[in-house]
Amino acid sequence: MVVRRMMKNREELKRMRKLLAVGVLMVCLAGMSGCAGAAGGGVSASGSESDSASGVVTSEPASASAEVSGTEFSGLENSGESASDAASKTAAPVWSEMQPEGSMKLLYATQFTVDVYEGGYELIQIQDDGKYLVVPETMPVPEGVPDSITVLQKPLDHVYLAATSAMDLIAAIGRTDRITLSGTKESGWYVEAAKEAMKAGTLTYAGKYSAPDYEKILADGCDLAVESTMIYHTPEVKEQLSQLKIPVLVERSSYEEHPLGRMEWIRLYGVLFDEEEKAEQLFKKNMEALDGVLSEQPAGKTAAFFYITSNGAVNVRKPGDYVAKMIGLAGGSYVPQTASEEENALSTMNMQMEAFYASVKDADYLIYNSTIDGELKSLNELLAKSSLLADFKAVKEGNVWCTEKNLFQETMGLGDMILDIRRILTEENPDPAEMVYLYRLE
Repeated sequence: MVVRRMMKNREELKRMRKLLAVGVLMVCLAGMSGCAGAAGGGVSASGSESDSASGVVTSEPASASAEVSGTEFSGLENSGESASDAASKTAAPVWSEMQPEGSMKLLYATQFTVDVYEGGYELIQIQDDGKYLVVPETMPVPEGVPDSITVLQKPLDHVYLAATSAMDLIAAIGRTDRITLSGTKESGWYVEAAKEAMKAGTLTYAGKYSAPDYEKILADGCDLAVESTMIYHTPEVKEQLSQLKIPVLVERSSYEEHPLGRMEWIRLYGVLFDEEEKAEQLFKKNMEALDGVLSEQPAGKTAAFFYITSNGAVNVRKPGDYVAKMIGLAGGSYVPQTASEEENALSTMNMQMEAFYASVKDADYLIYNSTIDGELKSLNELLAKSSLLADFKAVKEGNVWCTEKNLFQETMGLGDMILDIRRILTEENPDPAEMVYLYRLE
């Protein structure tokens, strides 16, 4: 706290933490006590300094965002004061006295909520993960915030991203500049903005989710780690990041029951990265593009989505999986419906080719998932994987399609995928120029 009084400017605090980072890391990794208070990087629930940050959302996100940014602090830029100066001069509200003024009205997402408070404060709650109080850059941390709430103070501009599905949403709102550390190597990215950032050196690899480079993360002044649910398999990593005072937010869009709920997470990233209005506009635009398809009658066609493993088994989606639901939203019926809803949380399962043949041979369309073993270039390449496929109705009628490898990283493309499926179900010869993720195997 003495350091904070001496240095009100947030960037100076970050530079100081970088100088201390290596020493703090060695202490923490050695398991010595006291490192949780030495590292810096988040804000404790009791209201101490944090470098984490986030955004503002209300039940009317676009207008509310303009209202918050355009009134009380409209003259700040010309005053010569830094945001931290302004925050230090503003009396901190008392958390127990604060009441939400509105909530984000979500259409499909169920895995997060956002409540809005006076002064631009926002409380994000993520299902089965935690609560995060987003504090505007120009506002102080409220007094008496309970330990169960992680405080994120804007701007969040040194983020470690281990959840690949989030990158496309962040890129869509033009905020890849806030992501400085990646849990994925350049060769593993299919999101163009991420690849370009890594080539330019503004985004660097800092170790995968299960083995992050703590030294690099600390030296970068990381103010937030965005993890996928895979972090639950390595709880010691989450604990270590928290011990280093780096807030951890677990991205749970993959747990959304409705496919479009995954895309709606763009609104959460709009809050975190000060792009609420743009996020609202993009989500609305995508929903409008789907209006016609979602209201149309079923096409009366069946479709399977699968790939063949290296040992000859067939990997299929369970009926409740989001890909199967996308086929339904496009007007089709997913097969095999006999795919077991096993007790584990996996969305896929393996079938023997003979069982797959019995369940899917009469399907109207086959969609081959190229994500695992690469894109196929011809129907013969598919038939080389199993001669039984030659007897399938879809193969005989030329209705076999393949996905491009970038599909599963491009979360904003879910609407385009639904439109692609609708085209193949309803058009005899879809225009290749209109197709985004699917191409016919000849």
